[in-house]
Amino acid sequence: MIPFSPKCVILGVSMATYISKRGIKRKSLSPMGAATAWMVGFLSIACGLRGFVLLMFYQFGTLATKYGRELKMKKDGDAGKSSVRGPSQVLACSAIAVLLSLIHAIYFGEEKTIDFDRHKYESSLTCAVIAHHATCLADTLASELGILAKSDPVLLTAPWRRVPAGTNGGVTMIGFFWSLFGGALMGAGTLLMDYLSGIEIRSVRVMIYSGACGLIGSFLDSFLGATVQATFYDKERKLIYCEREKTMDHICGMNILSNAQVNAVSVLMTTMIGGLILAPMIF
Repeated sequence: MIPFSPKCVILGVSMATYISKRGIKRKSLSPMGAATAWMVGFLSIACGLRGFVLLMFYQFGTLATKYGRELKMKKDGDAGKSSVRGPSQVLACSAIAVLLSLIHAIYFGEEKTIDFDRHKYESSLTCAVIAHHATCLADTLASELGILAKSDPVLLTAPWRRVPAGTNGGVTMIGFFWSLFGGALMGAGTLLMDYLSGIEIRSVRVMIYSGACGLIGSFLDSFLGATVQATFYDKERKLIYCEREKTMDHICGMNILSNAQVNAVSVLMTTMIGGLILAPMIF
């Protein structure tokens, strides 16, 4: 579809309104978070059908966040706060993709097949957006579902060291599985949208690429979490926190970046690696 054509605009307004209202009703978005999500959803879909992949991420991410919430709250003291997303959390997982989609729409027009020989810059932008979505969902699934693993994770920067579930930078094999699955799921969503748009698809390569981006993004997020994001443990409550109180023990990381900032940095890094380096190698 032609970006910002009447059809795209109507579709964008309709879906953005539905998602925002649904987010408030289900208490997965704050009022300001819903307003931000509306703008993000509208711009994404107004640029083309691939914008629906971002909405897929929000839906899958919300389901993962809500799943097993009571058990998560027994391990992570911040779990109750993280279920309601504000503007910063929405933008951390969407701003870069929306910007890239707008650049594609303004300078190159409607969406095209991924082919670096015929459409070098368009393909790079498209693959960067896929890498963005893959990283976001991979990290969300690894964090929200990996914490439910029966065994405690190991610290990525010190794999011989066991840490409490929910520790920033803590990893498990089930977490890596969800990272791969989340990335591949965003690739599948892109393929579905391209099929509906009548765009030539390259199924195997897209799935390999998106899965790889999910793993890379999750790895980078865990590394940053273990090094520049602080994690504290309350022995009495047996809960993980990102902010320290007097009775808490410091587990790992320097208190430099917040969780939203770590997400934004890892997404930016993977988006650049995916669009500029990995995609040309795979496609």
